[in-house]
Amino acid sequence: MQVFIMRHGDAALDAASDSVRPLTTNGCDESRLMANWLKGQKVEIERVLVSPFLRAEQTLEEVGDCLNLPSSAEVLPELTPCGDVGLVGAYLQALTNEGVASVLVISHLPLVGYLVAELCPGETPPMFTT
Repeated sequence: MQVFIMRHGDAALDAASDSVRPLTTNGCDESRLMANWLKGQKVEIERVLVSPFLRAEQTLEEVGDCLNLPSSAEVLPELTPCGDVGLVGAYLQALTNEGVASVLVISHLPLVGYLVAELCPGETPPMFTT
């Protein structure tokens, strides 16, 4: 299975709580830039998994405007910044067992780095901007 791991775009720092931090204008631009890159790769996304935090959901909206994504995304609480990478990995394995060929995951640091390390042992996780 192909797993495309994406960190949300740049988010504002001033919000009532971490979960409601919105994307900045730059964050929207970053998200569209990444979506256009994926589009250029001729990627077919079968499933989308997204964090329940506002900035991740807004990133999905921006990406969805550029890509042909499934009509609904799965919102997973495990994809928050302090989510359980083992549970996410197990869920991705279950999707593989179901025959899913490609998944887009939109989440946060540090989880995205931990997820790369979980899925690609021995590889140094990249520095994620978006």
